[in-house]
Amino acid sequence: MKNNKIIILGAGVGGLTTAIALCQKGFQNIKIYERRNTATTIGAGIVLWANATKILGKLKLLEEIEKVGGKISEMQRLTEKNKILGAINVNEIDEKIGSPSIAISRKDLQEILLEKIKISNIEIKYNHKAIEIKNKSVFFDNNESVFADIIIGADGRMNSVARKYVNGNNKPVYQNFVNWIGILESDEPIFTENSVLDFWGCGERFGIVPINKFKGYWAGAKSLPLNSPYRNEDNKDILIKIFGNWSSKIGSIIKLTKSENIKYIEVFDHNPITNWNKENVCLIGDAAHSALPTSGQGACQAIEDAFHFSNLLASENKLENAFQKFQKLRFEKTTIITMAGRDFAKSLFNTDKEFCEQRNIQAQNTNYQNSSVGIAELWSKNIPN
Repeated sequence: MKNNKIIILGAGVGGLTTAIALCQKGFQNIKIYERRNTATTIGAGIVLWANATKILGKLKLLEEIEKVGGKISEMQRLTEKNKILGAINVNEIDEKIGSPSIAISRKDLQEILLEKIKISNIEIKYNHKAIEIKNKSVFFDNNESVFADIIIGADGRMNSVARKYVNGNNKPVYQNFVNWIGILESDEPIFTENSVLDFWGCGERFGIVPINKFKGYWAGAKSLPLNSPYRNEDNKDILIKIFGNWSSKIGSIIKLTKSENIKYIEVFDHNPITNWNKENVCLIGDAAHSALPTSGQGACQAIEDAFHFSNLLASENKLENAFQKFQKLRFEKTTIITMAGRDFAKSLFNTDKEFCEQRNIQAQNTNYQNSSVGIAELWSKNIPN
């Protein structure tokens, strides 16, 4: 199949990583189609947890990522008033999986992937918004169309044409909260330690992730209906209003962030689906299994998809066999992660005070060493040594 014409819909993390992985397996006839007019990122930053960095190491991308990213050692859980609820030792997870967990800005990650795409002579065609898949071809809104032996749907969660073709429905599910995300950088040191800080309120949450002493990203979240009036307000003003009485660290982070670096995002995911392929089309990443940010694994699972998909496509003689084995390998793990992300979100964004108090007590009584073991076992599933 290595001479087959392959097109990838979407130039996000999943699409770019899949193209790189396929190229390294000897596939040469690969082209990426992106709906936007240039390379853009959704989100401020990301933690590439150990399962993802282990794959990125296999793809010879980890060295560049380590140069611009920062190693994470711990995830602290706190109340809005800075009371510690517990901490997950990330070093223990990394040791069990055998790779570091690294925080990186989305922009830096994408630049690394795009540079590898360029070196690999893989073309990206921008301004190509797919509107239909039919007769093994993709049709775009600019009246162009392209035939392919293999179509990879890496076109995200919000309007995936590939998901609609395979599943018949591509409508995402709003999960009743919004994220304000931001990234900040300063000439003066901002962060003194490489710990993720996760502050829990009642129906509200604020997370801070350092990348290095001078750079980091954050997300403030609140339970809100779709199309809330907040979306039309000044982001910085609203954030200060919501989180101004929380830990002083949060107020400082918000004030240091430039307004143009703050985005308001309504958060959606998808119900798991039991079929990821149809004819010559296969879904990967968010188009197949879009987990909430509360899972911490959205992009990481897309990276895993890229690795396994390329391996199976290279080793199987029949396309149908490769597609079916890919879904069989990936379905259980991605479904568990998706549903766990939903459950965690329901707990975080519950607005009942009594529930939140009991949730915090439970967090304080959690055996975090056991939690680290459980996380490592799940994240390492099907990851090669």
